[in-house]
Amino acid sequence: MSAPGPNGSAPRPSGPDTTGWELPMSRAMRADGAPATLEDYVAAGGYEGLRRALAEFKPEDVTKAVRDSGLRGRGGAGYSTGGKWSTMPLGPDAPHPKYVVCNGDEMEPGSFKDRYLLSRNPHLLIEGMLCAAWAVQADAGYIFLRAQYDEPYANVERALAEAAAAGYLGEHILGSDFSFELFLHESVGRYICGEASAMLNALESQRPNPRARPPHMTGAGLYARPTVVNNVETFCAVPSIVRNGVEWWKGLSTTAEGGTKIYGVAGRVQRPGCVELPMGTTIRELIEVHAGGMQPGYELRAVSPGGASTAFVPAGEIDVAMDFSAMARVQSRMGTGTLVVLDDHTCPVGMTLNMLQFFAQESCGWCTPCREGLQWTAHLLREIEEGRGTLEDLDVLAEHVWFMGSDKTFCDLAPGAMQPLEAVLRLFRDDFVAHIETGSCPYAPRETEEPAATADEADR
Repeated sequence: MSAPGPNGSAPRPSGPDTTGWELPMSRAMRADGAPATLEDYVAAGGYEGLRRALAEFKPEDVTKAVRDSGLRGRGGAGYSTGGKWSTMPLGPDAPHPKYVVCNGDEMEPGSFKDRYLLSRNPHLLIEGMLCAAWAVQADAGYIFLRAQYDEPYANVERALAEAAAAGYLGEHILGSDFSFELFLHESVGRYICGEASAMLNALESQRPNPRARPPHMTGAGLYARPTVVNNVETFCAVPSIVRNGVEWWKGLSTTAEGGTKIYGVAGRVQRPGCVELPMGTTIRELIEVHAGGMQPGYELRAVSPGGASTAFVPAGEIDVAMDFSAMARVQSRMGTGTLVVLDDHTCPVGMTLNMLQFFAQESCGWCTPCREGLQWTAHLLREIEEGRGTLEDLDVLAEHVWFMGSDKTFCDLAPGAMQPLEAVLRLFRDDFVAHIETGSCPYAPRETEEPAATADEADR
């Protein structure tokens, strides 16, 4: 499953058909899957948003447009992007240097949308960061990429060289008084580097532990200077807002939250992958239309809607719109917007154990509930999965959901890890009881019994 190609600028019609409307984040992508070159990108209207920002917008006007568009952070938290930018100090007395940092440390299990954008349309990220830098009057920026993203790293590195040679980076960009340098940084860290303040510590060559707040990053971020941090997809949405206007962006959506979204689907579906669709597309449409439905012989039980740190949504509630507001009504979050499908052949206990083992391994150990609680939670789940659990363990797991809930840890790693656990305890308690009462996993493959010997075979 991949995003359809660009074909015009009309608003999206109703229904799953995507013909006749512009895909803001996919419009320069090549049909052969190769990364868009500078020539490809400019031919599709690339850097027109930057040109308009520099020629027609004051810095604060760009921030206002982004805020009025309703753009919310696409990394999972969903904060107002323009609201965040508006807290950056401006004017002659503002401290310098100021920074814009892109969080490309995409290590959320099940998430791959940023890799898709970085691999296919790297100039879009660069233009988005330039528009943001103009809005907050930043002097330099960093793109923080996870170490395993070899192909995206090479593509972004090539795009940065192209942009600098064409005058889109460096001194007096496009003949203006605006200058901006952009650097690519390869992370050697772990999942915790995706937490914004831990990522800044990593950029400063410190141990990547989350920082206490206040001060907030827009007041004291990278090197204790004002810093804006956003996700790859968030920056990629900005050029189209500046280029085409707020109302155009809002008109692309099916809900009050404007624009489009790079959704993903992983698991036993016919066509796993990424697709750009209007914000508010339902889970059902994503799975049954764009992912082609479940593979033959498998049925849907539940969906993790935004990576491993979001609560499962049961199959009976998948008509919910995938946006930040609607997902709360089904006791979950949109997160990254990349679905992980739970089918009827996969053990929900084992799947959750796999998630918790990851989070326990990736904890930075900075606070006790996360450091100790995740390890013990994973241990209890392993005991249940392997047939050694007790019914009392379910009460202990429920207590841990509370102990590591929101506002009880230093950052959101442990609270995020508890969301799928809370959901499986609520939705699939019978599966836990079956593990405990039978002393084994009901989904474990069993050895095929040998057929009974015939009389002739017995004689031989």
